[in-house]
Amino acid sequence: MRARHTPLVPSVGARRIWLTLLGWGIALFIFFPILWMVLTGFKSEAEAIADPSLIFTPTLESYVAVQARADYFKFAMNSVVVAFGSTLLALLIAIPSAYAMAFLPTKRTKGTLLWMLSTKMLPPVGVLVPIYLLFRDVGLLDTRTGLVIVYTLMNLPIVVWMLYTFFKDLPRDILEAGRMDGASTLQEVLYLLLPLTLPGIASTGLLSVILSWNEAFWSLNLTSSSAAPLTAYIASFSSPEGLFWAKLSAASTMAIAPILVFGWLTQKQMVRGLTFGAVK
Repeated sequence: MRARHTPLVPSVGARRIWLTLLGWGIALFIFFPILWMVLTGFKSEAEAIADPSLIFTPTLESYVAVQARADYFKFAMNSVVVAFGSTLLALLIAIPSAYAMAFLPTKRTKGTLLWMLSTKMLPPVGVLVPIYLLFRDVGLLDTRTGLVIVYTLMNLPIVVWMLYTFFKDLPRDILEAGRMDGASTLQEVLYLLLPLTLPGIASTGLLSVILSWNEAFWSLNLTSSSAAPLTAYIASFSSPEGLFWAKLSAASTMAIAPILVFGWLTQKQMVRGLTFGAVK
């Protein structure tokens, strides 16, 4: 009898090892630019331009120069106030809106949701001039309040869409049971809807904070000094004389460090919220 040839199928352990290596490879590929930026911030300007090596003598020269040129903590505080303020305002508007669309839909609900999403396809530069003139006339240029309003309007479609999907996954029987027990609409939202969808609301808020923190277009065009966030702080190190790579890297590292730490600390809440409702 002929020997039976069995196909060479990798074992479960081997596939797990290869998938792990692939995951680490992709992660390193994505993280490498950030690593390069952090290392460049510890070089002098001459080394940053002439020596791309990863082995060098670190120096805090660029960080000292960056802090001496501008008050980092002022820009950081502006970013914190604007990012968290716009997120809070967006949630206050989006929660009742998403509730109405999810549990009290009309024939215009889907059209409204699509219209809100379509506003994200509009290039921001298309509405820059009217918003700039409006803010100039009402005194909102270079103010935190102005940025909070713009960032809220910028993120509101995404926030409403995410909350709508989370609320839609909630069984209606729970809310109907509350109504049968005499709960008002406000009590229904506060004591039933919000606690049950808290992971989804948290992940939506975290995403809104990250989007607001990284927004550069509006901050560069609507602020100059008083309300400028960290994105404007980074852009200030680009000058007609050229790019100061070491100082720019140091400023960028200082700008992304808070949101990286924040994202790292809240990653479990983010994943839990994004997978909310996936398993019934």
